[in-house]
Amino acid sequence: MALRSKMFLVANIGAKQPCEYKDPLCPPDGRYQFNTDVVFNANGTLVARYRKQNLYFEYAFNTPPEVDHVLFDTPFAGKFGMFTCFDILFYEPAVSLVKKYNVKQVVYPTAWMNQLPLLSAVEFQRAFATAFNINVLAANIHHPALGMTGSGIYTPLKSFIYHDMESHGGKLIVAEISVMTPEHESHLESNAKPGKSIEYPHNSFASLHIDDQVCNKKEQEAHCWVAEKDKEEAPLIFYREMMYDNFTLVPVRGTKGELQVCANTLCCYLSYQRPTISDELYALGVFDGLHTVHGTFYVQVCALVKCGGLSYSTCGQEVTDATALIDFQLGGNFSTSYIFPLLLMSGINVDFTDHLGWKNNYYFMSKSGPSSGLVTAALYGRWYERD
Repeated sequence: MALRSKMFLVANIGAKQPCEYKDPLCPPDGRYQFNTDVVFNANGTLVARYRKQNLYFEYAFNTPPEVDHVLFDTPFAGKFGMFTCFDILFYEPAVSLVKKYNVKQVVYPTAWMNQLPLLSAVEFQRAFATAFNINVLAANIHHPALGMTGSGIYTPLKSFIYHDMESHGGKLIVAEISVMTPEHESHLESNAKPGKSIEYPHNSFASLHIDDQVCNKKEQEAHCWVAEKDKEEAPLIFYREMMYDNFTLVPVRGTKGELQVCANTLCCYLSYQRPTISDELYALGVFDGLHTVHGTFYVQVCALVKCGGLSYSTCGQEVTDATALIDFQLGGNFSTSYIFPLLLMSGINVDFTDHLGWKNNYYFMSKSGPSSGLVTAALYGRWYERD
């Protein structure tokens, strides 16, 4: 296929590799089986192989004895990095590959089962490209019955996606994009350092006021909050399971306001404004802890989500459509610098933030004038050292 089409081809296969019985990790049948990506160049030559490191209930496969950091060169875009599916949530090899080898183009085969509100395929693929200021070519298996759909070509400034849970047919995504070079890194570096002050342009809604007295990190307060701007009483605090994690939430009421909610050491802040109050319930949630279902990894999350209905018990449910046009600033005092900005709009469409980065010791994103209803706006922090 690669030779006939005169193009680079990346394919995901199962591969077996013989091993010696003196190898303490060698399976009883004398061979490893790996979830493997292979790359052929335009001449049909095998030029790279990657073995998936982070398995997701793949009992037929083994974890490689060593982490693969795989690069391959192309004449049209220079170096490409490569990893597979669940790998994207872990430092090794995904983050390490991008940082250590200064990778600017990534190809990413996946069989991703969508999980709303925070881990839809296109939602996190988009966030990964944004967080590292790189191009990502993501090809997902199209199997709606298993919740698998969502592919895309992502640049720091554009997205070309396909997400369809109704049809059984896939789609070829074709786009012409700019090659990323190390020069593109300057913008990323200016916003990637904790403590770096960023000036946000004036918006039509109030800028967020951070009150460190309300949630003092040193005192290790479990939960705290501030009153909405136009109300004297503190908003109701409630708890719901979202993404199998126990989130602490407060409702988002009225046409504008400011909210704060905390858990453990993470405090999340929201300043918002909307033209009218729709018949939709939104909530601001926080989680700071070890995720233990379908994988074990430590996350810090600040999330503005649309609830499934009008009762608090529906917050955290999977939602795909929304009508509320919300301007917002969302931020938190994250303990990790690895933060993925999620912005999912009605109909499972991805969008871009207006502003993103550190201000003092808080990481923020903001959006004004959205063109469609907001499903999820979240800052998904990965504290890799605590996995």
